[in-house]
Amino acid sequence: MSRLPRAQEYLKTGFTAEAAAAARCRAYAQAAERAGRPNLAAAWRELAAEKDGLAIAQLEAAGKVWGDGEAIAAALAEERFENHSLYPRMVREVDAETAAVFGQVIAAQEVHAERLAALAERLRAATADLPA
Repeated sequence: MSRLPRAQEYLKTGFTAEAAAAARCRAYAQAAERAGRPNLAAAWRELAAEKDGLAIAQLEAAGKVWGDGEAIAAALAEERFENHSLYPRMVREVDAETAAVFGQVIAAQEVHAERLAALAERLRAATADLPA
């Protein structure tokens, strides 16, 4: 049995479903663009934006949209978990082609973690919004 209250569990499930659907729509838009179908690509991007909105609404309803510092800390912790635990375990358990994809993800995630750490520093030093 889940430790989350049912409403929180359902909001998490709904968020995950909508966020994944939005990413798929953006991938389909990219494929349509490469195939020379810009109007189809635009339709996919519009649907992705709507799916993003649904995901955000559920994340907000779950109380998971936090203040600036807390959001950055949570994002940085997630990047570190993915890079140091999640993806390395998956790399060990898949074929070489899939492992190469995960290797690219890990490399990009390292850059993301560095950006988030720098963002946290900039936010700590700022008196209001971040300087441009």
